[in-house]
Amino acid sequence: MKKLKELLPRVMKTRIGFVFTLLTIYWLKTLWAYFVDFNLDTKGFYQNFIAVLNPIPTALLLIGLALYIKNTKVFYGLASFIYLLLFAWLFSNAIYYREFSDYISISTIMATSSVSAGLGEAALKLFRVWDLVYFLDFIVLIFLAVRKKIVTDQRPFNKRASFAITAFSIMLFSVNLFLAEIDRPELLSRGFSNTYIVRALGLPAFLGYNANQTYNAHRDRSGATAEDLVPVQEYISQHYATPNDQYFGIAKGRNVIYIHLESLQQFVIDYKLQVDGLDYEVTPFLNSLYHSNSTLSFSNFFNQVKAGKTSDAETMIETSLFGLNQGSFMVQYGGTNTQQAAPHILDQLGGYTSAVFHGNAGSFWNRNNTYKQWGYNYFFDQSYFTEQTEENSFQYGLNDKIMFADSIEYLEHMQQPFYAKFITVSNHYPYTTSLIGDEIGFPLADTDDETINGYFATANYLDSSVKAFFDYLKATGLYEKSVIVLYGDHYGISNSRNPDLAPLIGKDSETWSDYENAMLQRVPYMIVVPGMTNGGIFDTYGGEIDALPTLEHLLGIKADNYLQVGQDLLSPENDQIVAMRTSGTFITPKYTSYAGKLYYTETGLEITNPDESTLAEVEAIREAASAQLKASDAIQTGDLIRFLDNGLPPLDASKFSYIDSLEAELAIEKELGSQSTSLYSQNGNKSTVDLFKAPSYQELNGTTGTDTSTSTSSSGQ
Repeated sequence: MKKLKELLPRVMKTRIGFVFTLLTIYWLKTLWAYFVDFNLDTKGFYQNFIAVLNPIPTALLLIGLALYIKNTKVFYGLASFIYLLLFAWLFSNAIYYREFSDYISISTIMATSSVSAGLGEAALKLFRVWDLVYFLDFIVLIFLAVRKKIVTDQRPFNKRASFAITAFSIMLFSVNLFLAEIDRPELLSRGFSNTYIVRALGLPAFLGYNANQTYNAHRDRSGATAEDLVPVQEYISQHYATPNDQYFGIAKGRNVIYIHLESLQQFVIDYKLQVDGLDYEVTPFLNSLYHSNSTLSFSNFFNQVKAGKTSDAETMIETSLFGLNQGSFMVQYGGTNTQQAAPHILDQLGGYTSAVFHGNAGSFWNRNNTYKQWGYNYFFDQSYFTEQTEENSFQYGLNDKIMFADSIEYLEHMQQPFYAKFITVSNHYPYTTSLIGDEIGFPLADTDDETINGYFATANYLDSSVKAFFDYLKATGLYEKSVIVLYGDHYGISNSRNPDLAPLIGKDSETWSDYENAMLQRVPYMIVVPGMTNGGIFDTYGGEIDALPTLEHLLGIKADNYLQVGQDLLSPENDQIVAMRTSGTFITPKYTSYAGKLYYTETGLEITNPDESTLAEVEAIREAASAQLKASDAIQTGDLIRFLDNGLPPLDASKFSYIDSLEAELAIEKELGSQSTSLYSQNGNKSTVDLFKAPSYQELNGTTGTDTSTSTSSSGQ
């Protein structure tokens, strides 16, 4: 101990000691910010270890650059300046996060006037007493300087040793990145969330990552002109599918409720899992909707996502434009591009209020920024709901029944007509972590793959959650006033696992082919129009890109006024070409091109030696699919909607704030008084929260669910 006390002063008087002192102080401040000011949503030892590690590599690399300087004053000045920059970036983000629940991006810095407007006079109110922790080192340094305790090292640092420090920091960053990729594969290519980047790599690395994203986006955007809009408009005009008179406008003026069915595939509809000689219906309620005359059901509706997965599905559902070929549109462009999405269109044409309900972090997939560009008035993320625990949630947010239950308080205060989207999460990979307690009971499948085994139980839980919400809508009278759209966002069982799934769905694992993989890309798509009697099951081939034009026509809105590349699924003019994001991949009623192979869609037979007429047909389809993707990509990467003049007023995203949304709803109710159209007002200013009932699996089935429980594996993707 005595030797340590003697060693420390000597180390502090060296240049390397000064660098490591600044590094240590910055590291401690960063950890303070991580666990006091930020919500990194870390779970478990591994994620916390990465978060504790990540401030060190980039800070050491940057502060260590000063070691290359021989001049004493320049060395200490440069090291201190770099440290001050790191500190300023950290502290600015800590303050900014309190208002916006996000991190400062390059776009934010470039739009300094918007940032100032966002903070305004409330900036001082964002400071907290504990912010003094960030400044303790400066107080100590001033004290030491006055006492003349700070001694500078006049000796230049060895160049080879300087290079070794740089190499060590780069190696340390590589280790950090490797560990982060294990925790979250494709972290940088898919984006996911600003929070994930900061949690994994730190704030300086996030700035570099965001700068690269911004550069690529601005490069594409700056090269686009109004002339690029012409071929896109020509394409949309030529491929517009006129409405079906039988259905056009049948839902006009109704509330629109979207229910996002996480990872639910079409094959579970009407599916019964056989266990010990007994049949267990996986989705009984969704099955009843699927066959109802009040539902427009589609049996050949395909997901068309790529790396953006859920975010790609949302992008298509809301805008009828594809996600990107690489990465996520919502992450790379969602917060900056001019967009004309469903919430904005319905607000302008029908006076709709809009909201999203999601029991996960608002920054995931950059939703908190993208939703503003789409025109959502409110976004109720996990900060509005029951605090998450191991009992009521898992990696991707609150369990569905709790999310629906907690949403009622906010839904009932929305002015009607409204456009509301509910994003479920419990049926998310790995399908083994979200069901505990009284929800345990639905049997596991019997395969060698635990993911497949648990999939049916979480799908059943999702089904009962949706039923509970429908029961609430009926109890309050909202059901008859609404059109409810349910859609699966993407596959739940991946292609690599499908051979293990094969025996459960009547297929042979040994003869499983890419054709079967293609057919399993079907996801549910149902539009429930209460009171309608001419619904049914439609075999039209289509996908998520076609959802918005279909909805618009049901609401009596002509879709040809907007830059949307999808087609109304109810229109007899629908081309029935399902373009996939992977080049050359498509699905039609006659041909399926998937993984480089060509099949007859009806029979699944592979076409190994096509004749000239078949080649000509297939090439025409491939060109049509490519043209649709090309038109969409031109709009998305070139931000072409900014040049469009179609009478829809421009949207000012800066006017939206997702802080204190309930207070905003209540203020509108108070201002409108007797003119308020919210459910709460129409119910005599009485809450409807108690009308939501969500009995557990065991309550519904009278079981104890011990041997058939899902496992509690904590793996994820």
